[in-house]
Amino acid sequence: MYDVVALGELLVDFIQNGSSAAGNPVFEANPGGAPCNVLAMLSRLGYQTAFIGKVGDDYFGRMLGDTIKETGISVEGLVYDGNVNTTLALVHTLAGGDRDFSFYRNPGADIMLSENEVNKKLIKECRVFHFGSLSLTNEPAATATKAAVSYAKSMGKLISFDPNLREPLWEGDEQAKKAIWYGIGECDVLKIADNEIKWLTGKEDYDEGVQAIKERSNVKLVNVTLGKEGSLAYYADMKINGKPFLSDRTVDTTGAGDTFCACVIGFVLEYGLDNMAEADLERMLSFANVAASIVTTRKGAIRSMPDREDVDALLANYGQD
Repeated sequence: MYDVVALGELLVDFIQNGSSAAGNPVFEANPGGAPCNVLAMLSRLGYQTAFIGKVGDDYFGRMLGDTIKETGISVEGLVYDGNVNTTLALVHTLAGGDRDFSFYRNPGADIMLSENEVNKKLIKECRVFHFGSLSLTNEPAATATKAAVSYAKSMGKLISFDPNLREPLWEGDEQAKKAIWYGIGECDVLKIADNEIKWLTGKEDYDEGVQAIKERSNVKLVNVTLGKEGSLAYYADMKINGKPFLSDRTVDTTGAGDTFCACVIGFVLEYGLDNMAEADLERMLSFANVAASIVTTRKGAIRSMPDREDVDALLANYGQD
């Protein structure tokens, strides 16, 4: 029995890590991909996780498979493709901590996952099924993703969705918005970033944006991440503000949103989605915000996730201030 199964992209994030003696940029190959970032954090929190996706049967693909297995993520649903290379992403860190992505994915192995390669046994045996929008950009992965979501819903699983918008991977805004509205329409728990909610709904006000989402879906819990401003949780008629936990040691924001998302899923696994109180939501956001803050002080994501003790210690430290 798995607590969480996620489907989507597993790739290599090449993150700039200084320059060579000749002045050329040096990039470090970090295992990444939002769904596996989420699973890595959940594994660090002690949950049983499994991944469904595809990588190339090449050096990078084998490295990724070994990495997530070492992290505690089951690779039973991981498929290796001998005909298509593993997807790569170059991550350029901008001033202020924002990032710019360049993808090598035309095609990449992650979008070549077919419906008949989806391991339904893993979905049947899980409690929560999580996915994002990147597996919806191209076929056959888009059809495979929708089939997996449909099966998970038919099995009564809780559905978690994070748009994780990467605009260069879409043909245009119309295609991207259609896919993301699909994901929102299927999920029980939504994590969405501040820029994504504005882009999707056209609303500058987050309350209005969330209201637009609620009018088009049956989402029970909506979480909006605000970067350095913290986060928001919308549940029933409540809106909770989660204060940020900023660090002067931030070096890389890759995976911060995925860390936050994982902590929310972990909270739902522990306490369910029914009858959540204001204090519950405050506790959920504090834990998730602190965990996300910790991961920004480390390069990469999958291998950089904090464990529960790390988060509790930092929470206690803040509580003493």
